[in-house]
Amino acid sequence: MSPVDETRLRQLLDRAEISDVQLRYATGTDARNWELFRSCFTDDLEVDFSSGFGLPVVRLKADEWVENTAPRMSALKATQHMITNHVITFEDDNHATCVAYVRARHHNPNSTGDSDQTVYGFYTNRFERTSSGWRIAKVKLTVSWMTGNFGLFGGLSR
Repeated sequence: MSPVDETRLRQLLDRAEISDVQLRYATGTDARNWELFRSCFTDDLEVDFSSGFGLPVVRLKADEWVENTAPRMSALKATQHMITNHVITFEDDNHATCVAYVRARHHNPNSTGDSDQTVYGFYTNRFERTSSGWRIAKVKLTVSWMTGNFGLFGGLSR
C-alpha cells in the first residue's frame, strides 16, 4: 500500500471509531450502562450544556460527569438519544471534532403535565486519541429547540 492509501485507510478507521464513540454515548445513557458511558471520555473532560439548560461550562473528571449524569437520567422512566449526521474533521493525527445532530427524548409519567420532553440540537464534541482509542475530551450541546414538559428534569435551569 502506498503512504497515501495508508493515510486514507487510517482516517476511515478513525472516523468509524469516532462515530462508534458517539453511538456508545447514546447507548450508554439509554441503557443506563454507566461503564459504557464512561468509556466514551478522556479522564479529564470539559462539559458545555449552557445552551438551553443555562448550566455553566465545567472542567471535571469523567468519573464525576458520570456520577452527576447517572442519577438524573436514571430518574426518568425512559430516554432515547439519537445521534446522527456525523461530520468529522481532523486537526491532526490525534485530535478531531465531530459535529452531530441529536434528538434526545425523555419520558417520565408525572403530575406536572406531559410525560415527554424532547431536545433537538447538535453536539460539537472534541476527540483525542488515547492509548485506549478515541475519546471525547470536550462535549458541547447546542440546543436548537425543545418541546414538551421541561419539568421532567426537576431542578435543572432552563
